[in-house]
Amino acid sequence: MVPHIIHHSSIIVQIVRIGLFVTCLVDLIRPHIGFAALKLLEAAGCEVVVPQRQTCCGQPGYNSGDRKSALALARKVLAEFETCDYVVAPSGSCAGMIRTHYPDLFSDQPAELERAKRLCDRTYELTDFLVNVGKLERVPGTFNGEVTYHDSCSGLRELGVKSQPRSLLAKVPGLKLKEMDEAEICCGFGGAFALKFGEISTHIADRKCDNIAAAGVDAVVLGDLGCMLNIEGRLRRRGDMKTKVLHIAEVLAGDSEG
Repeated sequence: MVPHIIHHSSIIVQIVRIGLFVTCLVDLIRPHIGFAALKLLEAAGCEVVVPQRQTCCGQPGYNSGDRKSALALARKVLAEFETCDYVVAPSGSCAGMIRTHYPDLFSDQPAELERAKRLCDRTYELTDFLVNVGKLERVPGTFNGEVTYHDSCSGLRELGVKSQPRSLLAKVPGLKLKEMDEAEICCGFGGAFALKFGEISTHIADRKCDNIAAAGVDAVVLGDLGCMLNIEGRLRRRGDMKTKVLHIAEVLAGDSEG
């Protein structure tokens, strides 16, 4: 699959068609993250399509051992997105599910496995795409203050997302990045882990919140809404009503009210 090529006079313009996988949490809880992602992809010169019937990547079922429901959802994703040049998600968790785990999910479905692998090869977490494929040079947003960055587990460990968000944050006028201790340590969310092992999850979240507080920043920025909700919920229960918890798309797009 190749990008669309348009000949305009003597200039050849290459248009990349992106399928934006919004994710369940973004769609249902903070849809403005999806609009921020759209804004950034368009700033990188991409044509963006958002399949209206998209739902879940299948990760909750897959992680819980319900391969039947996960496979049904994965087939839905495949049908809706395989005509796109790339699939981009503002979530390392969902992008990681597609790119890393779909080959296993389709392993006993030979007729669909190669199609799934082709989709995996074209699936990216948002910041990874903007840096390594979209080559975004400027970001629309500004932020007046200091932030720290939390490396969400799936993006970091499954997709190698580490330097990409930091290089993009460095392009935001007014923003100063201050690294916290243990930035790569889990926040305690872990999908169903937070439900099944609440006390352990709370302890892990408290440790993350301690490190955020010690950094003394205006906001903590990250790339997964599940982690955002977990960290923000714990900060507020601890009495911290001031520290903002922001998705990196919001900051880069200028939709963070920073």
